[in-house]
Amino acid sequence: MTDHAIPAARPANPRFSSGPCAKIPHSSLDLLSDAPLGRSHRAAVGKAKLAEAIELTREVLGVPADYRIGIVPGSDTGAVEMAMWSLLGARPVEMLAWESFGEGWVTDAVKQLKLDATVRKAEYGRIVDLAEVDFDKDVVFTWNGTTSGVRVPNGDAIPADRAGLTICDATSAAFAMDLPWDKLDVVTFSWQKVLGGEGAHGVLILSPRAVERLETYTPAWPLPKIFRMTKGGKLIEGIFKGETINTPSMLAVEDYLVALKWAQSIGGLPALIARADANAGAVRDFIADKDWIADLAEDPATASTTSVCLKFTDPAIKDGAAFARAVAKRLEKEGVALDAGAYRDAPAGLRIWCGSTVETADVAALMPWIEWAYRAELAAQ
Repeated sequence: MTDHAIPAARPANPRFSSGPCAKIPHSSLDLLSDAPLGRSHRAAVGKAKLAEAIELTREVLGVPADYRIGIVPGSDTGAVEMAMWSLLGARPVEMLAWESFGEGWVTDAVKQLKLDATVRKAEYGRIVDLAEVDFDKDVVFTWNGTTSGVRVPNGDAIPADRAGLTICDATSAAFAMDLPWDKLDVVTFSWQKVLGGEGAHGVLILSPRAVERLETYTPAWPLPKIFRMTKGGKLIEGIFKGETINTPSMLAVEDYLVALKWAQSIGGLPALIARADANAGAVRDFIADKDWIADLAEDPATASTTSVCLKFTDPAIKDGAAFARAVAKRLEKEGVALDAGAYRDAPAGLRIWCGSTVETADVAALMPWIEWAYRAELAAQ
C-alpha cells in the first residue's frame, strides 16, 4: 500500500467501541415494540419480562440450575460493588488487577472497605501468575481486561476444593468466552458489552457457596439499601426471580431479550464464541507481519478476543500518545472506526472491539484503514 492510497472497502458498521458496544446485526427499534412501556416493572407483564431475561441468560450462558441470576442497577460496576460490599471481610482477601477496572476494585477493597488485602498487579498486556494466588482466600479479579486486552486463559488454576470465594468481573467476557462455572462463585457483567444491549443494568450471578456466605455472614460496615440481598439472614429470592432492586428500564430489558433470542437463533454460546474468535483473528492475522503495530497482549494464550488492544511500535513516531490519538481521529473522520482509541488510563494505541455482535467482514475491512491512517499520520509529523 502506498502512503496515501485510500482502501477500497469500508466497514458496513464502523462501531468498534468497547462499551457500549455494537448492537446485534440488523438491530432496529421496531424489534422493541413488545416492551411494556408505561407499565410497572412489578406488574405481571414486567415481572414476566424480567424472569424471561433471567432464564434466557441461564440458557445461553449455560449457568447451572442452582446458581442465582439477578438483574441489578448500576451496570457491571453496581453488580461488582454489591458482591464486594456484601461478601468480603469474612476471610482474607486477594485482589488481582491487570487493567484499570481491576485497579478500581483494588481501591474499593483497600481504601473504602479498608481490608488488609493481598494485592497482585500486572502491567498492561500481562496478567498475574495465577499459580501464586491463594484461593483459600476470597479472590476478586476480572476475567477479561477490557482496557488492557488480556484475559484469563481458563479456570485451571482455580482449585475445585478452594475455601475462598472467587468473585469474577466478566463484563467483557460473558457471551464471548467459555466461563468455567464450577470455578466461579460470583460472576458479574453488563449486557451493554458482548450483546450490545442498552446501558445502566448489571447482572449478578451467585453460586450456592456465595449464597451460603450471604446468609451466614454480616459485614462490619453498613450496607446501602441498593446493595442488600438478604433480610433476616435469608436471601431475598425475589431479586433473582425478576423483582429487581430499584426500577429497571423495560425498554432496555426488551433490548436484552431481543439480543438473547438472536444469540439463540445463531447457535447459542458456541456460535457467539466463534464470532468473537474470528473477529480477533482478523485483527491478529493482519498485524502478524507488520513491524509498526503489535498486540498489547504479550502472551497469545492470554490475549483477549473481545477488547483487542494494539500499540504502535514504529521508532519513527515522535509522540506515541499524540500519534495514536491522531490515528483514531482520522479513522473516525473517515467514518470507518468510531470510538477506537485506547482507554484513557491504558498505554497509547487503539482498541478494537471484536465481540460477538461485530461482523468479521467489518473487522477485515477496517484493517487496511488503520494502515492508511498510520502512514498518513506518519507523513504529517
